[in-house]
Amino acid sequence: MAYPYGKFRYRVEIDGLDAGGFSEVTGFDASIDVMEYREGDMVQTPYKIPGLKKYGNITLKKGLTDSLVMYEWLITGVDGPVDRKTITITSLDESEQPVASWQVINAWPVKYTAPDFNATSSEVAIETVEIAHEGMTRVS
Repeated sequence: MAYPYGKFRYRVEIDGLDAGGFSEVTGFDASIDVMEYREGDMVQTPYKIPGLKKYGNITLKKGLTDSLVMYEWLITGVDGPVDRKTITITSLDESEQPVASWQVINAWPVKYTAPDFNATSSEVAIETVEIAHEGMTRVS
């Protein structure tokens, strides 16, 4: 019997390079809007027609380190044209072997959130980057 894979083993690469460890990757999804069409003499259910294809923004969360890679990627777009990249998110099995991968095409950061700080907390400082993109493909 095959068991489903856990969601806690994964790797994130940006343009083929290891992007570092992320504690959470959420929001990568695709959908197709539904348009309804009804002619004047229709009494029953209207036709359903496919509309716009949409891809949700991806949110990447990671513990704050001295790396500025994600922040500098955003600032490049703030100061000039956005730098679009391909992001690959790969699910890993127990032996760290790839079992499923998704490529996110023409991705660029649209929002950066610095960590909250609290002197009474014992939590890790988390920075968040939200990524917009123009397509998602499951490659394995």
